[in-house]
Amino acid sequence: MLRESISIRLLLPWRREALGAAEVVEVPMTSADRRRVRRLLEALDGTMFALELPTGTVLKPGQVLHVEDGRAYVVEAAPEDVLLVYPRTLGEAARAGHLIGNLHRDIDLDGPFLTVLCEGTIEDRLRRAGFVVERGRRPFLGDPPRGASETATVWENSASGNGIVSPA
Repeated sequence: MLRESISIRLLLPWRREALGAAEVVEVPMTSADRRRVRRLLEALDGTMFALELPTGTVLKPGQVLHVEDGRAYVVEAAPEDVLLVYPRTLGEAARAGHLIGNLHRDIDLDGPFLTVLCEGTIEDRLRRAGFVVERGRRPFLGDPPRGASETATVWENSASGNGIVSPA
């Protein structure tokens, strides 16, 4: 029997940590999935959701999508193929970050390595530049790409001393 999907047009203001004793049903999503805001989505318990969120919305791991009958449906980062770049020095870390940024790719800085989504082109460029690169499979939490105008706004706002360090 086909169940009707639950329509989600607004995000709840809660994070997983604030739920207390509610039963949590994870909704695993890759980094690309977390940017696709108009689509059908199935939770691990089979509940269907129709996402109809505003353009530009990026779902974050821990974000609560829906609460019903003591159950909270929470976005989780799904494992995906990644490259782990192990810089040997701070200078090498800066060069790797620069190379990845110039290719307009997301990057995750966590632990002794830089993580980037696995792609043949970037893997080849990193290896040819002499970086230690390893393939892996893990949740990717990299920052979404920003356009030049958003980056300029971030810089202007932080330079003016108003405490804003990222666009709203």
